[in-house]
Amino acid sequence: MRFLERQATVAEAGFNRWMVPPAAIAVHMCIGQVYGFSVFNVPLTRLLGITRSLPGQDWGIPEVGWIYSIALFMLGISAAVFGKWVERSGPRKTMVASALCFCGGLLVAAAGVQGHRLWLVYLGYGVLGGVGLGLGYIAPVSTLMKWFPDRPGMATGMAIMGFGGGALIGAPLGVQLMDRFRTPTSTGVALTFFTMAGLYWVSMLFGAWLVRVPPDGWRPAGWTPPAPSVSTSATGLLQVAADDAVRTPQFWLLWVVLCMNVSAGIGILGQASMMVQDLFGVGVAIGGGFAGLLSLSNLAGRFVWSSVSDLLGRRTVYSIYFLLGAILYCLIPQTQRIGSQTLFVVVTVGIISMYGGGFATIPAYLRDLFGTHQVGAVHGRLITAWSIAALVGPTAINYLSTSAKARGVPPAEAYNATLYLMAGLLLIGFVANRLVRPVDPKYRCREARS
Repeated sequence: MRFLERQATVAEAGFNRWMVPPAAIAVHMCIGQVYGFSVFNVPLTRLLGITRSLPGQDWGIPEVGWIYSIALFMLGISAAVFGKWVERSGPRKTMVASALCFCGGLLVAAAGVQGHRLWLVYLGYGVLGGVGLGLGYIAPVSTLMKWFPDRPGMATGMAIMGFGGGALIGAPLGVQLMDRFRTPTSTGVALTFFTMAGLYWVSMLFGAWLVRVPPDGWRPAGWTPPAPSVSTSATGLLQVAADDAVRTPQFWLLWVVLCMNVSAGIGILGQASMMVQDLFGVGVAIGGGFAGLLSLSNLAGRFVWSSVSDLLGRRTVYSIYFLLGAILYCLIPQTQRIGSQTLFVVVTVGIISMYGGGFATIPAYLRDLFGTHQVGAVHGRLITAWSIAALVGPTAINYLSTSAKARGVPPAEAYNATLYLMAGLLLIGFVANRLVRPVDPKYRCREARS
């Protein structure tokens, strides 16, 4: 068990810090599979009928949809609850715990699918798997920022890029495995969950084995910390404990920032395929390709925008996210009116790149305000905003577009109210971001480590 302790992960002299981002990505690419869960939606509604859903016997899409929502909700809650434990235990023990929960959740979900017990799938993939998501999501954050104090935005962007890109592997892998395991009496979902659990277990343990933490006092060669001031510690950053951070107005302003960013991004991601079909009358295949393109934009934006934030500053970059994003949302109805599919793609790709960038930049924003002492725990508590957005956002968006269609609004115009609402949410985020100021020195943590 000593192998899992924080002391055992302290890097030896000469360790290459660039080995840490691959360790983080090895975990994030696995748990990022949750973004590709939609490939299981239809097969899960045909477990008994196989080729079609049996009314009154098979599960419906709304019931299956809760699996995804519960997992994302538990991601935020577990990250908040276990954030301080993650800081104390170190990244290796946390990554192993994440692997146990996430892969164990897949096994429990497989048993639920095999026995057609929906509550067991909720418990496995939703609750247990969601805890694994939360632990795995925040595990590398503070470690990466300690290794890259000179480029914290780029460092966390690399890891969280892996989470955003998890669907690029998880979705096609799930489809191929279901095709391989499908029989006249089975959709292949149970065996797919079982196989994915084994594959992800190996990858996540590899990340846990590879990860290291820097020794006390380590800093990159040639890097000089920012000059200390009355409001900062000796490292140039004010160090604030997680319990004190949540008492500051800055924490709750960033909570609003993240919640608005996530809610607005889901406005496109949640209906990407159907939206492009309704707006331009294209086929299902093109709709699926458009959804894949947005996944790539989400992935790239996490790295590019977070790296840009190291140059322009976090507050400035978030102002760009929100103002430019609001303008682009308002342009989408215009792209439909002029019939320009190319402009529509350019606009939505830009929106989703900033959505991904918002996720990747928030840890560095927290580091700027609260220091690195318990930034993983602070981050864990902040992403409860993601939990709320994951439950409220899709519900509100689906209601507005469905209600518009029911009133006889043409499908090409049914999303307009939703898009303007998303623009409004981004403007709320803009105001919250502009109100952020440096943290009062009275919150400094006396026990903070450099």
